Amino acid sequence: MIELRDISVRFRGGGREVEAVRKVSLRVADGEVFGIVGSSGAGKSTLVRTINLLERPTEGTVHVGGVDVTQHRGEALRAMRRGIGMVFQHFNLLHARTVFDNVAFPLVVAGEPRDVIARRVPELLGLVGLEDKARAYPAQLSGGQKQRVGIARALANHPGILLCDEPTSALDLETTAATLALLDDLHRKLGFTMVVITHEMEVVKALCDRVAVMAHGEIVEEGTVYDVFATPRHELTRQLVARTQGLSLPARLLDGSRGRVVKVLFRGAAAEEPIVAETARRFEVQVNILHGRIEYIGGGHPIGVLVVGLAGAPDAVERALAFMRERTAGIEELHG
Repeated sequence: MIELRDISVRFRGGGREVEAVRKVSLRVADGEVFGIVGSSGAGKSTLVRTINLLERPTEGTVHVGGVDVTQHRGEALRAMRRGIGMVFQHFNLLHARTVFDNVAFPLVVAGEPRDVIARRVPELLGLVGLEDKARAYPAQLSGGQKQRVGIARALANHPGILLCDEPTSALDLETTAATLALLDDLHRKLGFTMVVITHEMEVVKALCDRVAVMAHGEIVEEGTVYDVFATPRHELTRQLVARTQGLSLPARLLDGSRGRVVKVLFRGAAAEEPIVAETARRFEVQVNILHGRIEYIGGGHPIGVLVVGLAGAPDAVERALAFMRERTAGIEELHG
């Protein structure tokens, strides 16, 4: 288990003190994939770097596996870090060394014998699908391949914890999807605990079990991925979730010509029921579907959003809205 207790991190610069992280406490269970999401400058990268003490907290304590490691130094610190792999946003590869040597680097630093390294590196390259790139140099690789090398290197010492700091933000959409699928596959095979830092809720949705949302150095919301997507409580979380819904309607759809336009939220079994069709039939209103999607997250649980225009007699529309409100996760009327 990873446990951060009242972590604060302060820096001095430009004649003033900046508090990057403020009194943050969180727990990550063994084997869990935990996401920390927020905008640039929220403090999430600083926070994750306290776990392996690349950034020492100004206040608070860091516990790994039930041990307070906050004051570890020397060999105790090196031993702790060998159990924690890290994947970086910009790969951090040694450009003058081959793929084999990059992956071998942490094993060399740990003092592993040559025969162990000769066996372990091909095994790692096989895990990330780069068996044929051992003699290549980073400049000869694509961005996705470079990140795969970084992942293989992070796993070299059989870590129980993998920290991923914006692991896909330097990649295109297709490569991002492949990298997330690889991380998910490796997690399932190897069972390590994973902490993922990202500014993209799509990454959280694809990979994580639980998530914490950070703003201005503080955690403003925390919960399972499903609960955070289904019922975001903080305004920042609502904004982040809304960006994943692809909801952008032209003003002409909200000018009143299509009746009253509402956004309907579905959660759980209701997302798979014909509520809109039943509404139209029961109350004799016209229903014009303007936008809609259902997605399955958090172990296959459905969440849906639908934008519809309701037209008809005013009292019938009111009854229809009341009917839908009772049977869905919520209704929001949209205006131009």
